[in-house]
Formats: sequence, structure tokens, C-alpha cells
Amino acid sequence: MRIRSLGVIDDAVVELSPGFTAVTGETGAGKTMVVTSLGLLLGGRADPALVRIGAGKAVVEGRITVPEDAAVAVRAEEAGAELDDGALLISRTVSAEGRSRAHLGGRSVPVGVLAELADELVAVHGQTDQQGLLKLSRQRQALDRYAGDAVAVPLAKYGEAYKRLRAVSAELDEITTRARERAQEAEMLRYGLDEIAAVEPRAGEDTELAEEAERLGHAEALASAAAAAHAALAGNPEDPEGVDAGTLVAGAQRALEAVRSHDPALAALADRIGEIGILLRDAAGDLAGYADDLDADPLRLAAVEERRAALTGLTRKYGEDIAAVLAWAENGAARLTELDGDDERIGELTAERDALRAELGGLAQALTDARTEAAERFAAAVTAELASLAMPHARVSFDIRQTEDPDGVEVGGRPVAYGPAGADEVELLLAPHPGAPPRPIAKGASGGELSRVMLAVEVVFAGTDPVPTYLFDEVDAGVGGKAAVEIGRRLARLAKTAQVVVVTHLPQVAAFADRQLLVEKTNDGSVTRSGVKVLDGEDRVRELSRMLAGQEDSETARAHAEELLATARADR
Repeated sequence: MRIRSLGVIDDAVVELSPGFTAVTGETGAGKTMVVTSLGLLLGGRADPALVRIGAGKAVVEGRITVPEDAAVAVRAEEAGAELDDGALLISRTVSAEGRSRAHLGGRSVPVGVLAELADELVAVHGQTDQQGLLKLSRQRQALDRYAGDAVAVPLAKYGEAYKRLRAVSAELDEITTRARERAQEAEMLRYGLDEIAAVEPRAGEDTELAEEAERLGHAEALASAAAAAHAALAGNPEDPEGVDAGTLVAGAQRALEAVRSHDPALAALADRIGEIGILLRDAAGDLAGYADDLDADPLRLAAVEERRAALTGLTRKYGEDIAAVLAWAENGAARLTELDGDDERIGELTAERDALRAELGGLAQALTDARTEAAERFAAAVTAELASLAMPHARVSFDIRQTEDPDGVEVGGRPVAYGPAGADEVELLLAPHPGAPPRPIAKGASGGELSRVMLAVEVVFAGTDPVPTYLFDEVDAGVGGKAAVEIGRRLARLAKTAQVVVVTHLPQVAAFADRQLLVEKTNDGSVTRSGVKVLDGEDRVRELSRMLAGQEDSETARAHAEELLATARADR
């Protein structure tokens, strides 16, 4: 990692090798900034207060090696990132004003993408992270992770059944609690459908009646106009001397027929006039028929207007025209069928709900059984680890319990409360010495004991759910002497299968590291690139002496430091 303008660090490069790396230095030298920097790279909250005074922004850049077929690499490529020779480049910038930017594999990405990758890349264990494991929900999740498929398979089935039960219960509650409203809605629909059925409208009937009413209302004018037009085309029998259009056109045709043989153009005109005559006769015939068929009966007009009034009454309530009224009736009939089927639907949903509750009870019991079995193995493994961490008499156990609830599901012959992860409340207990009752680890462990319990838990996890890198931020706080040596030895063993980075004040822990980094300030109080250096040989002995006695040149401290290093080498 390269860190610039973050806290007390001006500009520093931190090279973390495979195996076990210990980060040491005086209090306030900036060791914890290593943890903070890694947290920023993995999507942690950006605090503008971390930006070094006088700087406009803090920048952390990291290079993380990942297998190309790993889930992290796949997710990074989905975000548009590219691997650089098998490594993923991550950058995070925090401005003094609080703005934050993230880059992954050369592409700008939302900070949330970095957070998605975090669980697959690094397990961070510090004082605040321990507090997270004190939560019951986190302890249950930890146990479930350890149990593997034995819990994961029934938990997946349980989750599906739980979601379906919630949906069925919600629908059932909606039907039963809104029964009065639904009954009122059904009554209104039934009234409307009956009203429409009584009128029996036809599609397009309103348009047809409007046209007929218009025609009947002007029957005399229409008849008079039709008669006048017919007389103009075919003549008036009462006026034999009158000139009509048909007679004039026939005369024009006869005049041309006499000479058509002399000019084809004139013959064509004669034919056209003949066609006009035919059209005039047809029109005259239609006009005569129109006048004969025209209904001027006032009673028919009254009937039409009455029918139109009935249809208008429907369009005022149910749609802008009869087509809309008929559509409303179709939809209303379907909705009424649904509402009238409430009793049947309630029965179906009640039966499905009861079946789902029974299924959930069985799955919850399966989860309890699987967790109980895994808890015994998990507790035994953590207890064995504690024996290696100078807590030989400590015993770890799990309390897996349920809370009775009359509205719950039946587990073990009694109704218990349940949730999306089952019916179990899981709590990690510690008995630090023989005769001590098991108590929740938050209450039964001192600070040093709690650190060792958390380290033991992480070591056990490493065998079942490994991540590439473990970062421990002063997880050895409150520990000293033989316990510190055992912690160092345990971290070294963990480092055989993963990269382990430890920020520590304890020389007993640092001595077991494959590589030791020293963070030191310059005279002006900043940490520069040269302020983070790898310690070898004499330099490492001096730093361990300082950590042991506060005196780099103390012969006693040097002898103790060399002895620690020799012990660590022999152990490895």
C-alpha cells in the first residue's frame, strides 16, 4: 500500500509480504493508520478528519494479488476493472471537504463495490470488530458459517418458506381486516352490473340512436328536400311541361349520337353523358326510395329519445360512451367474482398458511439440530485453541435457545418465536476457569481473555471459511507474558495458510513474525516513505529491545530479544 496525507502519515509505502507481518512502533507513530488505510481500500467510511492537516486530500493505493478465477476477480471485471498481471489495483481518495472517490482496476466505481469485495479479501480483527462479534446475531452467523451445508441447505429452504408464509399471511390479513370494505365494494359492483343489465346496451347503440334522433327530428325538412331533388332530376308528374335534369341530359346525348360516327372524341363525350344519365336515374330512384322509407312517426322519435336517456344515465356513471360502460361491466364482473370468492380464498390461504407453519416448524427443528451439532464441534475447537493461548482451563460453549410464543411455530413440541433465520437464539458462552458458570463472553471475559477468545475463533474459522488476508489490530491488548508468546505462536501457525498482518505493541508477538515493519516519525512528527522500513538483523533486535524495556541498548533487553527470536525460529 501507498499512503499519503492520512493522519500523521505524510507519504509512506507499506509492503506486506506473504506469511506473518508485524507492524510495530512507538505509540502515536501511525501504526493504526495501516488498518485505517486498508479499511478505506475496502469501502470503509471516509472521515475527512483523517486528512492530514494542511493537505487537500488523503490518498491510499493498494495492490492485491487475486487468482483470475476467484469470485473477487469476476466481480471486479463485472464492474469494469482490469487485472494487472494477476493483481487488482485499488485506490481511494478522501478530500478535506469529505468527498470520496474510489477506483478499481483503473475504473471509477462506487464505494459500495469495494465493500462487496471486502469479505472475500480481508478479515479485519480489531478492538471495534470484536465488539461486533459480541452481538448475538453475529454469533449465530458465525456458527452457521462454521456449520457449512449442514445449516446452509435447510436454511435456504427455510428462507423460501418464510417469505411465502409472510406473503400468504399478508394477503389473508388484507382480506379479513378489510372484509367490510370489500363487502361494500362488492355491493356497489353488484348494483352497477344490475343497472347496466337492466338497460341491456349494445356496442355502438348510442351512436346509432343519435343519428336516428337527428333524422327523426328533421323528418319534414328531409322529406321536402328529397322530393325537390327528385323532381329536379326526374321531373314533376304534376308539371309535364317542366324541364328536369334527366330530360336535358337525354337531349344532350341524342344530339351527339347523331354525329358520333364522324369524330371519335365526340363519341367519347356522348358515352360520358350516357353514364351521367344512368347516375341521374339511379340517384332519382334512391331519392324516391328515401322519401318512401323516411319515418316521421312522433312516437318513434319519443321512443328513441327515451332509449337515449337510459343510455345517458349509464354513461354518466360508468363511462364516457357505451363502449366504456360495457368495458366497466366486464371488469366489474371479474372483480365481483373475485370478491364473492373471498370465503373460498380465505379457506385456501388459511390451509396454505397452516401447512407453511408446519413446514417452517420442521425446518426450524432441522436448523436447531444442525446448529447444536456444529456448536459442539465449534466450541471444542475454540476451547482447544484457548488451551494453546494460555487459557488451559477455559471452556467455550454455545447456548442455543428459543423463546416461547403462542403465535409462533411449533419446535420441540411447543410454539416458539421465529424469524428469517429460524427460531434459534445463539449465544457464545465462556467459563474462564473450573467452577465458573458459563457466561456470555462480553461479561465472562476480561479484555485480554476476550482478545484471545476472538483470536481462537478466527483461527478456527480459518480452517472452514478462509480468506486470503487476516489483519489484527492490537488483538493482543491486555495480554502479556506467556499468553503473549502463545498468541504470537498461534498467529505464526495461522500465517502458514494465509497472509497475516498484526499491529502490535508486544515483542513476544512481533518476534514470531516472518517480517517486521517499523513505523517511525521524523523530527517534525510526520511519517515519510523512509519512515516505514523493514527490520532485519541488528535493527530488529534493537526494536524488540525497545519494546521489551524501552531501551534499545540494554544488554538484558537485547539478550531477551535474541532469545525471543530464537524461540520463534525454533517453533517455525
